Amino acid sequence: MYSYGQFCPLAQATQLLCERWTLIIVRELFAGSTRFNQLKKGVPLMSPTLLSLRLKRLAEAGVIKIIGNKGNYTYSLTAAGLELRPIVELLGAWGHRWAPSSLNKGDLDAGLLMWDMRRTVDPAVFPSHRIVVQFEYPDAPRGERDWWLVTENGEVDLCLKNPGYDVDIVIKCSLKTMSAVWVCQQHFRDAVKKGDIKVLGDSKLASKLQDWLRSSPLSKLGTLEKLPELVWNIG
Repeated sequence: MYSYGQFCPLAQATQLLCERWTLIIVRELFAGSTRFNQLKKGVPLMSPTLLSLRLKRLAEAGVIKIIGNKGNYTYSLTAAGLELRPIVELLGAWGHRWAPSSLNKGDLDAGLLMWDMRRTVDPAVFPSHRIVVQFEYPDAPRGERDWWLVTENGEVDLCLKNPGYDVDIVIKCSLKTMSAVWVCQQHFRDAVKKGDIKVLGDSKLASKLQDWLRSSPLSKLGTLEKLPELVWNIG
């Protein structure tokens, strides 16, 4: 870990937290990931070796705790780690407001988008019986163009291969368009009206899609004005 050579608490904190990927890993832990493979899905461009190294450093710093035996570890935030929530949320809100992605090809990742959707969608919007929503991204890399989100009895499953169930809704659009919707740069219903998103299937279920796809939690914060209570009520 690079040292600034300063005793300043800000320097001490940033030399730990501002290494590449570290706060993104913390974001994933706040999003509910507890296993190595789950964390890896949230940082698909990060090597497993570097992920292991960052997790080890966070554990040594007391930010996370690692429980289990080799090959069967679980990861969770400590009290110190939990106090990072307002920092992560403020940075996300700041980024949404002042440093939004241009959504160029290099920023788009179908797997990351769908994984984020899978853990954020609200299954309670649909009936308890099985509902299957298929996503088609014709501009995504080969092997990542078709995805299925399956909700049943309050559970959500993500499939990259056809699960073999009847499909209730098909959503067709570019990966860029759905990414824009997910980070709140475009409203889902507006994209449908413009023809940027095509929705096929059960019209009653389709009318609930906006409520089901709740968008990225950090992007929904939108502005820093929504977070001052979090900042001043740490601890």
